[in-house]
Amino acid sequence: MAQGTDTPTSPPGGKADAGSGTDAYLHRRTLRRGSAGWLLLTGLGVAYVVSGDYSGWNIGLSKGGFGGLAAATALMGLMYACLVFSLAELSAILPTAGGGYGFARRALGTWGGFLTGTAILIEYIPAPAAISLFIGDYVESLGLFGLTSGWPVYLACFAVFIGIHLWGVGEALRFSLIVTAVAVAALLVFAVGALTDFDPDRLNDIPVDTGALGSSSWLPFGLLGIWAAFPFGMWFFLGVEGVPLAAEEAKDPVRSMPRALAISLTVLVGLAVLTFLSATGAQGARAIQEAGNPLVVALEGDGGPTGLSRFVNYAGLAGLVASFFSLIFAGSRQLFALSRAGYLPRFLSLTNRRKSPYLGLLIPGAIGFTLAAWIGNGGRMLNVAVFGATISYALMALSHIVLRRREPGLERPYRTPGGALTSSVALVLACSALVATFLVDRDAAFIALGVYVVALAYFALYSRHRLVAGAPEEEFAALAAAEAELSRDRTRP
Repeated sequence: MAQGTDTPTSPPGGKADAGSGTDAYLHRRTLRRGSAGWLLLTGLGVAYVVSGDYSGWNIGLSKGGFGGLAAATALMGLMYACLVFSLAELSAILPTAGGGYGFARRALGTWGGFLTGTAILIEYIPAPAAISLFIGDYVESLGLFGLTSGWPVYLACFAVFIGIHLWGVGEALRFSLIVTAVAVAALLVFAVGALTDFDPDRLNDIPVDTGALGSSSWLPFGLLGIWAAFPFGMWFFLGVEGVPLAAEEAKDPVRSMPRALAISLTVLVGLAVLTFLSATGAQGARAIQEAGNPLVVALEGDGGPTGLSRFVNYAGLAGLVASFFSLIFAGSRQLFALSRAGYLPRFLSLTNRRKSPYLGLLIPGAIGFTLAAWIGNGGRMLNVAVFGATISYALMALSHIVLRRREPGLERPYRTPGGALTSSVALVLACSALVATFLVDRDAAFIALGVYVVALAYFALYSRHRLVAGAPEEEFAALAAAEAELSRDRTRP
């Protein structure tokens, strides 16, 4: 048994779960296996991200100009590519709902697992709250049902879409795939329409800050503008790393997970290039840099609404729904895995008759609704999410490097091209993006850091003494420890 873990039947210094042992404990915490093939997983990967193509990324133009945001997007795209290839290998080794927490648990121990899992939760819990605010703004601007953006709309979002998740994972992912397909098709239609007005001279129309180091028409805010635009370059890809969280519910995850990750990223890269170039070239960087709906502004300019701009506006709502829906899924699965293993209160991992973690959906949903209705600052919440994301990326990349070096003989059904060099690139760029979050929104970074500190205190003082050895991710790590001990015994004289 791994040091520092226990079974539910005999926790040192703590009470046992009701049941006759580990089997009974895990039986009440079981997800529906085989519910998602590679197509649904690919749809999930794109759904996490697609709302970022409709808004948010354009604010990076005000930080770095066209050239700065283009360079930032290319570097962040490289980071995600390296990370996705690394996660493809790790998810084929350990296809469980723990995702990043499970990978880091084996490579970096209990502290590394908790640090990674908590960072992922910091990404996935506030993000749906922020998107519910954006959905409210879209509903109001489109005049749907005469509603205005406010708590009734936010509540309806959480209630309806959590209800679909409670119905079952297969039904939820199929719904997500349909909405995502609509949003992606609309982006392609938008690009065709916007490219008819494309003018390369409009790309660099932001005034140059002559006092900035390395400033030019392409880099109006200088070289530092590239770094400041990192978080906004991430918006074209933020969330795709959540696909492994569905591994426990996937069909043949060893094969389908790497395939879905690769296809998802390929689609997202194509959408990022098309959206970025066509939107900026249609009306100019200055016109869309602060717009809440940059694609609509790119189509309308100084004129009024057109049929195409109205279509894109409605499709933007579909993109927001797709990302909101999938992020709820990701947060619930990470919470489920951490709770099942005892890092968080164990009751959060209980599943209903349809094998959905109902408390892992309802409690984060209640937190998200409260954040949306009470704080009401979507940009701030997304910046908090970016802070958590960059920490988790760094730790997952580090986990890949450690496992490659410490356990070279570990069975790897899929191997990352470039090996540890690939994940090293992801690690360096993730750390750079983490620092960049302080350049963009220092308050959001410190809020996220405060949440992190509170969570770590809970783990240090309480939950690390009450971990569940029978949880899949803990068993995987315990097996590594046992194999290492056996190897040491064999080498002793």
